Amino acid sequence: MANKRDLKKDINYVLGDIIEAVYIWELTNPGKDTKESQKIIDDAISTFDDLIVKVNTRDVENTKQHFKGVNAELETKGRALIDRINAL
Repeated sequence: MANKRDLKKDINYVLGDIIEAVYIWELTNPGKDTKESQKIIDDAISTFDDLIVKVNTRDVENTKQHFKGVNAELETKGRALIDRINAL
């Protein structure tokens, strides 16, 4: 991870793409219930908020290690959301 700005962009792009995928699923499946897909969108937004708060934390001893942890959390939570989309 090069810097804080790149990490914030990665968070925005990954979770934005997940939300976009849910909207595409809703458009291609108009007859299906959207309750679960809306939960996925809500979880993606809350994940975004949580990760941005972690990135903006200033009182961290080792910033490089902290950003690697945030990046790893983004990857695991992003994969979980993608798996939920695929299960729809």
